[in-house]
Amino acid sequence: MKHVARKRFGQNFLHDDHVLTAITESINPRPDDTMVEIGPGLAAMTDQLTRTLKHMHVVELDRDLVARLEKRFKPEKLTIHSGDALKFDFASIPVAEGQKLRIVGNLPYNISSPLLFHLATFAPLVQDQHFMLQKEVVERMVAEPGSKAYGRLSVMLQWRYQMALLFIVPPEAFDPPPKVDSAIVRMVPIAQPLACDEETLEAVVQKAFSQRRKVIRNCLSGMFTEEQIIAAGIDPTVRPEAVGLEQYVALANLHKPLA
Repeated sequence: MKHVARKRFGQNFLHDDHVLTAITESINPRPDDTMVEIGPGLAAMTDQLTRTLKHMHVVELDRDLVARLEKRFKPEKLTIHSGDALKFDFASIPVAEGQKLRIVGNLPYNISSPLLFHLATFAPLVQDQHFMLQKEVVERMVAEPGSKAYGRLSVMLQWRYQMALLFIVPPEAFDPPPKVDSAIVRMVPIAQPLACDEETLEAVVQKAFSQRRKVIRNCLSGMFTEEQIIAAGIDPTVRPEAVGLEQYVALANLHKPLA
């Protein structure tokens, strides 16, 4: 019986063999890798990966798809975690000594940003991540200062990861086809992110980009003095998208509640 894609789960199933092969080659799985796939869906990518992997894990929310996976794969080949990836504890997956998790997935567009931030909390446990996302989201993730795509997502993820847009995937590679292009992104956690308090950095970046058309001095008024902004190496008359990661980190390290 054909599974009908569910809008509420953001389901678009990849079926193009050329794209699946290109993604698998980008991931370059090894037999003993501890691989976790988020949202395996109809198992097109799972099939590809399990040809090489001795065993893998998947996290799937849709119970109908969980039942299909249970029928299709033996437990010794596939461990199925039935639940929401947004709430899943990736630290619960057992990893051999000296190994880290490798995470892959065609991420639902409707939860991509919160899911990326959830996964960032597990970055020290991860070797790499390869995701299919809306092309516009990947462009925001890898954007450099000065571009219109550069924003909160860029800064916070670039603090944690080295990232690269690998290639574009057209809508016709999916069933049903989405209305936008997709892209594959590689994310490799940075062993030693620039030193700062993460919550403070998040608060600074969120405030800065909440009024991105204003100059940085006005965006951060009430949080920093103009002297502090200059001390962080920032021209107070530029807009938030002109400020680099290192400068935002410098601001976070200068932050003291203003009287």
